[in-house]
Amino acid sequence: MTEDVRVRIAPSPSGNLHIGTARTALFNYLFAKKNNGKFILRIEDTDAERTKQEYIDNIFDSLKALGLNWDEGPDVGGEYGPYTQSERFDIYPVYAKKLVDSGYAYECYCTPEELEAEKEAATASKKPYVYSKKCEHLTEEEKAKLRAEGRKPAIRFNVSKAQHAFHPTSELSFDDMVKGELKVNTDLIGDFVIMKSNGTPTYNFAVVIDDALMKISHIIRGEDHISNTFKQILIYEALGVEVPKFGHLGMILAPDRSKLSKRHGATAVSEFVENGYLTDALINFVALLGWSPSDGVEIKPVDEIAADFRINEISSSNSIFEYDKLRWMNSHYIKMLPMDELKKKLMPYLKKYDLSQLTEAQFNRMIEITREPLILLSDITDAVEYFFGEDVEIEPEVQTDVLDTDTAQDVLAEFLKQSKAWNFDEETLHEKLEAFRGEFKEKGIKPKQTMWAIRAAVTGRTKGADMTAILAILGKDKVFKRVSKVLKSKV
Repeated sequence: MTEDVRVRIAPSPSGNLHIGTARTALFNYLFAKKNNGKFILRIEDTDAERTKQEYIDNIFDSLKALGLNWDEGPDVGGEYGPYTQSERFDIYPVYAKKLVDSGYAYECYCTPEELEAEKEAATASKKPYVYSKKCEHLTEEEKAKLRAEGRKPAIRFNVSKAQHAFHPTSELSFDDMVKGELKVNTDLIGDFVIMKSNGTPTYNFAVVIDDALMKISHIIRGEDHISNTFKQILIYEALGVEVPKFGHLGMILAPDRSKLSKRHGATAVSEFVENGYLTDALINFVALLGWSPSDGVEIKPVDEIAADFRINEISSSNSIFEYDKLRWMNSHYIKMLPMDELKKKLMPYLKKYDLSQLTEAQFNRMIEITREPLILLSDITDAVEYFFGEDVEIEPEVQTDVLDTDTAQDVLAEFLKQSKAWNFDEETLHEKLEAFRGEFKEKGIKPKQTMWAIRAAVTGRTKGADMTAILAILGKDKVFKRVSKVLKSKV
């Protein structure tokens, strides 16, 4: 592309950053990087009642955590600021007046009750509602009379005038970068409000002014904005500014093909992070929602994805958010983490434990032997529970199905007797346990039954990390205490 590419993400801070908005941000970011363009963050906080600073902070933190750093925005500035919509309120009336003066907008004095009556009449006649345009040709005398009644005007955009000025028919079309040609009959749109009677701009007006003044060249967003795009194109044309290129992404659906919601699992980026997902895994997974790498290799860093990104190859269909695939991908990324980095990322999930009970070498070894099955970072909390405290909580079925059996009792009594003479380093334990299993194998007891008994007594479970390493980390005293506690006849 020869033109200067400038794209933006413009979230509304009425909640934490949703994973769907994160995908939109990512595709904008990838498009910018692919085309040596600029990625801009704008905060659209015109909804004062729902806007909260904590949501603004969450948007900033989530995007940064995902590595989607912006070139211009509220915190880093730029030549087209301010980048927070509420700080731009003095700009919108200027352009609204320009549209009124040129005849592409007009004052509307209709009350909510009058508008509701129009809608009810349209419903009764089984017709789609379109504003009647009854305020389009009000005289100055009529306007003065309405103002005297205490009415404050909204400003409506004159759709039919703009359409006929720039297009030969009532059909408006544009070439969407993702979905191809999209079109609408503008007779069905009706004149829409661009400035409310309280002086605040509506979304469709503010977004056009902001995008035009910030020289946004390409707008990539969800397909739920398609109906807005037709209105916005007409405003661009009426203002005499270049219309950006648009690309609309399919929706992200839950596995049951319903709208993704909290009942399916996490939906905000910060929730995924808190639950133990790595941001590298999350961003990699989200990139594959509607797009595929040319070489078929799904796991790759953002820089490689950006180099390969092709917006015209994004699927126009909806994408399914497969939590199972994300979990698989996350487990892969956990396995790829260097040990020092993994330990750092696991620390928030180990706060409930007194880590001073372990030496640094023991702590490192504990992480080494428990990392393999981790799907989420948060899984470490349960995975290492038996390393802490004197006693261990034994699962009820483990007690009845394993520890209470005669076989387990025989194994544990003999283990306690023999291991008193063992050194509890891993090398020695490996040799001793191998011989120990062999003795019981000769008695007709399978090696796994032998180890189940020891593991159940020491960890309260029948599955887990390498047993020799567990015994070495726990130490002889703690192991003896736990084994002794489950023996019915004391040795």
